[in-house]
This record gives sequence, C-alpha cells and structure tokens, in this order.
Amino acid sequence: MTTNAKLKSICIFRLSAIGDVTHMIPVVKTLQHEFPKLSITWVIGKVEHKLLRGLPGVKFIVFDKNSGYTGLMQLRRSFAGQRFDALLQMQLSLRANIISRFIPAKRRIGFDKKRSKELHGMFINERIPYLRDCHVLDGFMQFADYLGCQQRIMDWQLPLNEGDKQFANTCIQKNQPNVVISPCSSHELRNWSSQKYATLADQLVTEYGAHVILVGSPSPSEKAFVESIENQCQQAVLNVAGKDTLKQLWHLLSCADLVISPDSGPLHMAGAVATPVIGLLAASNYRRSGSYQYPQLTVDKYPEACHKFLNKSDKAVKWGTKTEYPGAMDLIEVTDVMAKVDQVL
Repeated sequence: MTTNAKLKSICIFRLSAIGDVTHMIPVVKTLQHEFPKLSITWVIGKVEHKLLRGLPGVKFIVFDKNSGYTGLMQLRRSFAGQRFDALLQMQLSLRANIISRFIPAKRRIGFDKKRSKELHGMFINERIPYLRDCHVLDGFMQFADYLGCQQRIMDWQLPLNEGDKQFANTCIQKNQPNVVISPCSSHELRNWSSQKYATLADQLVTEYGAHVILVGSPSPSEKAFVESIENQCQQAVLNVAGKDTLKQLWHLLSCADLVISPDSGPLHMAGAVATPVIGLLAASNYRRSGSYQYPQLTVDKYPEACHKFLNKSDKAVKWGTKTEYPGAMDLIEVTDVMAKVDQVL
C-alpha cells in the first residue's frame, strides 16, 4: 500500500453543492502545502465547477449527475490508463458511491462508520476516524489530516478576471453600507418569508442608509422569489438575481459590508471572502452547517424548532438532524436579524 509520504496522485470526489465545495478549497490547499508535487484531480459537478474553475494545481473532471449511463462511460474513459494512489470519496449519497466505482484507485478513503450511509462502506477500503459533532468543513479537513497534513491552510482565494470584478463595481455604492441579501436556499423549507425579507430590507435602508442588493440564481423559482421581495419593499433595492455568474457573486460578496442568507452556498461564500454574514438558521444546526467564520452572527432558532417539531431538545436529537418543516423558519423575526445587524453596522 502506498504510504502517505509517497503519494503522487489523488482524486477527490465531491460533486456538490456550492457550500460544500467552498469548504473544500482549504482542504485542497492544505494537501498542496503538504505535498507540493502532488497531482490532484477533482471530479466535480457542472454548476460547482463554474465557481472553482482555474483553481491552481487542480485538474477538474466535470460530471453531470443527470447524464446517466452515457456520463458514466465518459467518466470511465477519462480515466483510461490511470490509477490514483488514493481516492477521497467525500460524498455519501448512493448515486455518488456508485459513480465513485468508476474511478481507479489503490486506496479508497471514505467516512467512518457512524457517518456512513447508503452503502458507503462497500465502495471504500479505508476510513477516516470519527469526529464527534463536527462542522462539515472540519469533517472534510479530516481527509487531509488522515493523509498526514501537519498544517491547515485556511485559504479560500480563487482566480478571478477583470470581468468578474467589474460586475461588483456596477453594484456597489461607495458612500453607503452595502448589504447583500441572498434569500434562497436549495430547499424551500430553509427559506425565510419574502415579506420578512422585504421588511428587513426597508429597515436596513431607513435605519442605516444601506444600499441593499438582492441576489439569486438564474432559476425561475429563485428569480420569482427575489422579485416578490423587491415588489414588497417600500424602499429602493437593487435586484441582480440571475444576472451574475458565481465568480462575479464571489467578488461582489467580498466587496459588501454585510451579507444575510439562510443555509446556502452564498452563506459560506461570504465567510470565505471574510465578509461578515448573518446566517438565518432554524431548519438545521448552525454548529454543523452554519457559517464557519462567523458563527456568532447566526440567528439560531434550531433549538426552538427541535422543541416545536420534534418535541426534543437540540441536544437530544442526532447530530445533523434537520427540522425542515413548514413554519420552522417563521420562528425567526425581523427584530432577531436586526439585532445582529446592529453588531456589524
């Protein structure tokens, strides 16, 4: 078996999502610091690649998880003649586990038994140690620790071009506090109400003279949701939902004074670029999936949600339990968010 010191090539398998691949950036940089000559290949999703493309020292293989058998055969052909020293199998879904079998590797390193699910153990031959009650990022960083990395490189820098930066320049107002609201999560039950977002935006403008920027993906549902917020606002806001790329959003978040978001990719992107971010979390535990950099700014209603919907305390439920129930996010009030805003602005 190849020892860690002799590693020459690894393949990272992590397709999605935006928040998770954002957490992966310092993992890659930690590996590169420990093993300067290491060849890193990353099998990644289509959307996520749009954010990370150009990451120095990484060869990306883009896999469309909706491509079916054709996509699997294409993935297999892309590895013809290769055999990696190690595969880091960092995604737990059954589909991801099956896809990982098409990646040739001597060592197939996955999660411990307690975190494993959907037959994960059948597709690996080594496991990282169990880490109790950890943040998602720390769970990913365990793979670097397992391979012998002595120093964590907590660096999230991504390559950007002038076009990426220019978009932010058209959005930012230099003489006002710039507050970006990214209201949409991948799961609608993690979303706050459009009416409360509109009330919050109005208060940001009237109390702080803020320039409020609404962002969102190009999906029809997100654009419609952001438009509904804009239509309910009494004060002027800037709606750029669907008009930016992920790299442009990355730079826009870095130029903002404050970001407000539920459990979503932009929540983690904001922290990565060192912009204070208020996380709105009731449907998940912020200690696991909230902002890694700004946990103290979280509006945390998860304990109340556990009590209301599960009739248990947040300490009594299994780590990672979701409270994605209708009404969970309604536990968050505008006053709760403004209290956090006061701490920043």
